[in-house]
Amino acid sequence: MMRVGVAADHGGFDLKEKLAADLRKLGYEIEDFGAREFDATDDYPDFVIPLAQAVAAREVERGIAVCGSGVGAAIAANKIPGVRAALITECYSARQGVEHDDLNVLCLGGLVVGYALARDLVQTFLNACFTGEERHLRRLNEIMRLERLEEQSW
Repeated sequence: MMRVGVAADHGGFDLKEKLAADLRKLGYEIEDFGAREFDATDDYPDFVIPLAQAVAAREVERGIAVCGSGVGAAIAANKIPGVRAALITECYSARQGVEHDDLNVLCLGGLVVGYALARDLVQTFLNACFTGEERHLRRLNEIMRLERLEEQSW
């Protein structure tokens, strides 16, 4: 079964906990990057960055990052080369993001997405597979080229 990483700050803590419990029941291996308890003063980069690094290193196959809106989690995760994160609010993009863009981190807004929809988005994301079509590979190669250029500029 797939190894999935999860991370959330206070804005996504409750949703992360519920989703992780459900995924464990379904047989997924879950690595929790925190938060481990609700703390209204915590910051999403403290949890999302380690999750994104684990995805990039292929220590987990996919990641689920949750903050209040999902926007900050997506911005932070996308700073890590090899991560393709997106804020997703409907199932079409959860599936197509993986199939066409090899999306590997799903970002959710814990304060704006209800549990039932979040559960559907996660299942759609985890069940989707990258197609590997030439046009999709060509686009991903352009993104990876850009990441390498950015690393060289440091």
